[in-house]
Amino acid sequence: MSKTYSLKATKRADQGKGASRRLRHTGGVPAIVYGAGVEPLSVTLNHNELVRNLQDEAFYSQLIALDIDGTIETVVLRDLQRHPAKVLIMHADLLRIQADHAIRVTVPLHFTNVETSTGVKIQGGALNQLMNNVDVSCLPKDIPSYIEVDMQNVEKGQILHLSDLKLPEGVSLPQLALGHDHDQAIAAIH
Repeated sequence: MSKTYSLKATKRADQGKGASRRLRHTGGVPAIVYGAGVEPLSVTLNHNELVRNLQDEAFYSQLIALDIDGTIETVVLRDLQRHPAKVLIMHADLLRIQADHAIRVTVPLHFTNVETSTGVKIQGGALNQLMNNVDVSCLPKDIPSYIEVDMQNVEKGQILHLSDLKLPEGVSLPQLALGHDHDQAIAAIH
């Protein structure tokens, strides 16, 4: 179900704004690896390799095998800072994961059968997509690449909520554990 990506990294000792700026000029991205009860580690990622992986939407929520000078650590991308005007990654935060602990990640929603749904094709409605992604909680091995939302039998005026999602086994929505008031709408046909 989940796909593992890989990145190469090198440890870095230089800290501060000037060191990070020099690093970016040479095609590197300053990053930090933290979590799992281990000391944080400052690393350098290859900018072009990172940008290439970021083109795949699943990269934002899937496991990454991070090769730090020959040592492999399993991480997920937790935060990314981009330059406001250029296609430039300024900094990345990577979270170490433990295989036996549940993790909370954001996964995209893929809406299928929109054109052939009852509300669109027969009743002349249009899809109003209210959410593009959703937070899920699961073990790292169960992280889905996306969650499919089948719109085939949705009629005009009908609203789909988080509780209507068909989740893979082992995956839950933490927001629904907060109560019925947090069952947000994800899509409707108007």
